[in-house]
Amino acid sequence: MEDRILVVDDDPDMLQYVATILGREGFDIETASSGIDALARASEKPPTLVLLDETMPEMDGLTTLGRLRNDAPTASVPVVMLTTRALAQDRVKGLDLGADDYITKPFDVEELVARVRTVIRRAQQMRDVSPLTGLPGNFRISDELERRIAEQAPIAVIYGDLDNFKSFNDHYGFMRGDMVIKFTAGTMMEAAASCGDPDAFVGHVGGDDFIALIGPDVVEAFCTTVIRNFDDGILSFYDTADAERGYVEVTDRRGEQHTFPIVSFSMGVVTNQNRVIESKWEASAIASEMKEFAKRQPGSTYSVDRRQ
Repeated sequence: MEDRILVVDDDPDMLQYVATILGREGFDIETASSGIDALARASEKPPTLVLLDETMPEMDGLTTLGRLRNDAPTASVPVVMLTTRALAQDRVKGLDLGADDYITKPFDVEELVARVRTVIRRAQQMRDVSPLTGLPGNFRISDELERRIAEQAPIAVIYGDLDNFKSFNDHYGFMRGDMVIKFTAGTMMEAAASCGDPDAFVGHVGGDDFIALIGPDVVEAFCTTVIRNFDDGILSFYDTADAERGYVEVTDRRGEQHTFPIVSFSMGVVTNQNRVIESKWEASAIASEMKEFAKRQPGSTYSVDRRQ
């Protein structure tokens, strides 16, 4: 799918010039001759990037930029400003409003293309990083898993999530819940760094779900380290009385009180040592199945698929 760029300029010659340059580079180009037109087009179908002239009549580029940032569909769309102003203070205004980059007219064609590609690449990378943990998100996880399966190299896929996490969130609130998510990410990263596999990969699917890709020869050492570090640290997130009791009490909507054990971490593991894994979908399904099996056991644990 081509990246779509909305080029906004009130000068028809400049508009055509920029559109032609970027069109030749393989981008899908849409144009707008005013800020009002740009807002309407971007809101209806958010582009990959907006290339926005700063000096336009009726609604200038900075006003348009501010409106783009305040409109939900376009709030995260990267914007590169085109300007004739060379003073730093002029650029600071745009950067404060949320511009991702500035290009000064007249510009070098190669620089224009390079800056556009860089901003798009940076935006895509930022979108695929968990804002909470900083770990790679779903798209990166999917690409990495697909690549490794295609290479047919030895691989272990670990799918883990937290047990009793909802009750913890209900009892202590989402702020402390976020701290536990970050802590879990840290334990997995520490285990990956110490397991002896330089290509170990850890990703955050979302919520309390995590994925790791590890060499099969070190996967059990990795899982053991994760569990040891997790269990050593999880009690620090509990109030002293709850930690000493070993459970929390949560009242449901009916006013009935229930007890829930300390949060633990369960992992399901599948490798291609004893079976051929054909696709990322198959790997994900088997790892999920093994995780559910691990969850039937109390406390933090992992379960490895050893079927032929």
